[in-house]
Amino acid sequence: MKRSMIVLAALAMMMSAAAFAQDGSALFKAKCAMCHGAAGEGKMGPALKGKSAADVSGVLATGGKTKAPHTKAFNATPEEQKAIADFVATLK
Repeated sequence: MKRSMIVLAALAMMMSAAAFAQDGSALFKAKCAMCHGAAGEGKMGPALKGKSAADVSGVLATGGKTKAPHTKAFNATPEEQKAIADFVATLK
């Protein structure tokens, strides 16, 4: 009984951490909006509206042409990068 409660508690903590890590909207607002605008309209950086998740994933993985802070300074896990890319793909 005690062991199953510990396992359930551990699973609950892992699931809540994973849910936060995959909140693409919150991650975008925290890491991207300052340059790309709250709605992806572009500010100091290019507009992202209409970009596919694959396009965004590529830039997040390689840094893009300008080597903006999309790789080292950005410091997002692959899961966070996917969540951000998936969110950006919803911007219309």
